[in-house]
Amino acid sequence: MMDTMKGRAIIQINALLTLVFIVTSLAAVVVFDQPWKAIAVTVCLVCFSVGVVAFLWGYWTAVQRSREDEISVAALYFLVDGAAPSRVSRMLNGVLLVQVVVAIATAIARSSTDGKAGSTLAFGILVPMMGLGMNGLWGATHGKFSPRFQAQTEVMPPESTETRQDKDHD
Repeated sequence: MMDTMKGRAIIQINALLTLVFIVTSLAAVVVFDQPWKAIAVTVCLVCFSVGVVAFLWGYWTAVQRSREDEISVAALYFLVDGAAPSRVSRMLNGVLLVQVVVAIATAIARSSTDGKAGSTLAFGILVPMMGLGMNGLWGATHGKFSPRFQAQTEVMPPESTETRQDKDHD
C-alpha cells in the first residue's frame, strides 16, 4: 500500500533518518563515551541540516502554490484540515512526535557532559526541525488545499476633472 502513496520518498527518508537518530542517541545515552557522543551529535546536525533544506524547499513551493491555493501554516506543517490523507498525516506527525520525545528524553537522561552542565545529547533538540521540514515539503508538493477565493473587483468610474470640493462651493 505504501507503493502507491504520494511522497513516499519524503516519508521514508524522514523515517530512516529518525531511526538512525534514535539508535545513535540511545547508544550515546547508554555508553556516553567517545565515539558515541560525537556520532550522536553528527547525526543530530545532519538531521537538522536536512530539515532546514526541506523546510526552505517546502516553504518556497508553498509560496508558489499560494497564488492559487489557500494554504495555512497548520495545514502545511502539521498536515491538518484534510491537507494530507489521514494515514500520511498520522505517519509524518507520529515521526515528528517521536523525534521530540527522543530528543527531550535523551537530553534529560544525560544532563551533563564530563561533569559540566549541559550535554552533547542536547543537540537532539535540533532534530524535530527535520520532521517539520519534511511535513512542510510533503504538504507543499502533495497536499490538498482549497482554491484561493478570487474576489470580483468593480470597475471604478473614471475620475472627473472636477473635484468634490469644487462641487461643494457652487
